[in-house]
Amino acid sequence: MNKKRETGRKIMSEVLGKEYFERREKSYSPFNTPIRVFSEENCFGDVWDRPGLERKTRSLLLLATLTALNRITEFKFHVRSAINNGCTVDEIQEVLYQCILYCGLPAAVESYKAAEEVLTEMGQL
Repeated sequence: MNKKRETGRKIMSEVLGKEYFERREKSYSPFNTPIRVFSEENCFGDVWDRPGLERKTRSLLLLATLTALNRITEFKFHVRSAINNGCTVDEIQEVLYQCILYCGLPAAVESYKAAEEVLTEMGQL
């Protein structure tokens, strides 16, 4: 395993949580291995490892991006990681409020619903 992938796996476990990481490890298959290796090396071993932004800031940017793209499955997943990275419920709410203007009301409404569901499950609301 190369250094970038090792670093990515470590960061992934910290950002997404050990429970998720352990479940992910058990679900490797020949079909999904290429995309998982890509994610470990590039998303987490490169982008998330860069010194220019704190993880908290990266999480907030990711929530806005996923709202803009209307990728609710990934959004819900990253609400959890945002909390893991030190984001507050108020900060998440503010990002989503700004998304109303720049991403459109329908996309923001979907993200609000998804965030509320996840945050309630996590005992944050």
